[in-house]
Amino acid sequence: MTAKRIHVMAAVIRDAAGRILLARRPEHVHQGGLWEFPGGKLEAGESRLTGLGRELLEELGIRVEQARPLLDIRHDYPDKQVRLDVWLVDAFSGEPHGAEGQPVRWVLPAELDEYAFPAANAPIVTAAQLPERYVITPDLSSSAELVEGVGRAIAGGARLIQVRQTRWSASVYADACAELLERFAGQAVLMFKGDAVPEQPGCGWHLTARQLLALGADLSAGRARLAGFGGLVAASCHNARELALAADLGVDFVTLSPVLPTASHPGVAGMGWDQAAALIAGVNMPVYVLGGMRAADCAQAFAVGAQGVAGIRGFW
Repeated sequence: MTAKRIHVMAAVIRDAAGRILLARRPEHVHQGGLWEFPGGKLEAGESRLTGLGRELLEELGIRVEQARPLLDIRHDYPDKQVRLDVWLVDAFSGEPHGAEGQPVRWVLPAELDEYAFPAANAPIVTAAQLPERYVITPDLSSSAELVEGVGRAIAGGARLIQVRQTRWSASVYADACAELLERFAGQAVLMFKGDAVPEQPGCGWHLTARQLLALGADLSAGRARLAGFGGLVAASCHNARELALAADLGVDFVTLSPVLPTASHPGVAGMGWDQAAALIAGVNMPVYVLGGMRAADCAQAFAVGAQGVAGIRGFW
């Protein structure tokens, strides 16, 4: 017997103030009482954007004016295969309201963690809180230069920054991380790399591929280690095996590289957009494409299912 295929549209609706609209599921339905991102089933013959627009008009009384893909989640149950097709809607007309009697509420992205969602919505919550650009620091000569550069990046709008320094000793790097947290706490999420990452608010951990493989050698222990970290956890991935391992360990997001040729790895051919799209389609988490990226590549990144773009030279 062939499993039934269900294509569900969902929307992260964002207003001019950056707030996100949530709707509460009726008590009598499956997972009733939980909050969700509005949407519904795609009908036969509908395009994705048409189906999204119809559902939001029926549920909220709004007309979609600008939207783009955000995240594509696939889950197989014994009797059905569900595709949760999530779009970011940041321009609409009309005043959103619960047209079917459901409570709705505008919340800030940071407040999403205070609401109970169906388990399948966890990566959507993460995607809704992450920016479109992931800035990575270049190798620098001093901590003063690093602090100055991070401050400049934050002033320019960066909200997610990987603090990467491959030539510094562990102690110099740790001191610089402490200074960054003291100076920029609450202004951006700083993703640190290494084996002794600070564990405090506003601090994340970006795993190297080596660390990812080491943690994956004992999945149970690896999951427990990451679950106990308390902040965002990301991982550097380069192939399907590493992406699957990151998903099994429960990381929050990943980078996928190299997509295009890059000066930092001369002679290494990028995988290209088509292969990146195929790899991204196989995971249910936000993915930043990395390698030869510029801000102008965001549209192409969205088209292949990525959260956005990551890079050093194009963003620092």
